[in-house]
Amino acid sequence: MVSEEQRRVLDPERDAAALKALTHPLRIRLLGLLRQDGPATASELGVRTGESSASTSYHLRVLAKYAFVAEAEHRDGRERRWQAVHSVTSWSNESMESSPGSRALLGLSRRAQIEHLEASLLGHEADIADGRLPREWAGTAGISDLMPRLTPESLTELWEAFSRKVEELTARDAGDPRAAQVVLLTAGLPRAPRGSGAEPDASGPSATTTSTPTDTGSAS
Repeated sequence: MVSEEQRRVLDPERDAAALKALTHPLRIRLLGLLRQDGPATASELGVRTGESSASTSYHLRVLAKYAFVAEAEHRDGRERRWQAVHSVTSWSNESMESSPGSRALLGLSRRAQIEHLEASLLGHEADIADGRLPREWAGTAGISDLMPRLTPESLTELWEAFSRKVEELTARDAGDPRAAQVVLLTAGLPRAPRGSGAEPDASGPSATTTSTPTDTGSAS
């Protein structure tokens, strides 16, 4: 469950500079890695991203300037360690649509989440194949690409119900040693009706939809 202290809500007018700092793809990735895996040095993050430690160090300092990351406890005095200040960054999508700059960040963050999903899928498959996860997880994991017809009010209700259920189950499993980190990436992307003369839409449901008993989302 994400408490108010763990969530940072940004306003596109008041926090324009902080939002602009997040428009660099590497910064989004660094922040995500610190949230997912905990504190790390610039060198450690450089190895994991394929970037030089000078590059990761620079971008971490930018994130620190806008209070997305902060120094963590050092193991020794040789290299600075960094940690994420909040576990979630959020904003009002309606407010973010008010300017080209904030709209660009909205699109960038969503694409970063899709890349995170792809990397998580590959990692999950490797963890199962190499025996790092019990086989019982193989039967519960999956991806669904359902396309229901909903009103704006119903989509909002769905988001709220999903969030409440995630919080409930996270609290219930907090003390269970079998609990593992689960990547949940959810999307609700309404589409305009396609006219008979419109170009073919290649974004519809795939022919090999995989669904699970419970449809299973990361924030930058």
